[in-house]
Amino acid sequence: AAATELFGERGYDGTSIGAVLEAAGVARGALYHHFPSKEALFDAVLDRVVAEIAATTAEAARAADDPVASLRAGCDAWLQLALDPAVQRIALLDPPAVVGWTRWRELDERYTLGGLRASLARIAETGRLPKGDVDLLAHMVLASVNEAALLIARADDPDAALASGRAAVD
Repeated sequence: AAATELFGERGYDGTSIGAVLEAAGVARGALYHHFPSKEALFDAVLDRVVAEIAATTAEAARAADDPVASLRAGCDAWLQLALDPAVQRIALLDPPAVVGWTRWRELDERYTLGGLRASLARIAETGRLPKGDVDLLAHMVLASVNEAALLIARADDPDAALASGRAAVD
């Protein structure tokens, strides 16, 4: 929890192990018993944050009965979360440099792609898209929404970027 807060406030490079130890009130040996490195600690934080993002987006998606409205609601929830500076640092900006693209992608596959596939399969069942395209479209939607989230995170005017991202995703 302490590392999540510090990585969210300061980013990976701005957070020292000493600051995490002080904030958590634990000894260095206790931290290294669970996490062999700062990178491993960040990876654990990233995993948890991505899981929380997925849970939030799934909850938003469940609020709509129509499968297209459900997909839109989930995507919109993720874009809204991208306004949060802590989410930006932990889930969008720092992961490529800290854990690498492959690991970052593994987390998306673990927590996000399944829900997207399920949403798109429900849409395909209504005949609004070809059933054979569900997997490809899940990857495309994920890429599109993640890119919109990155634009929001890097924007000079995040609220305007959110509006543009919402319109583009819709």
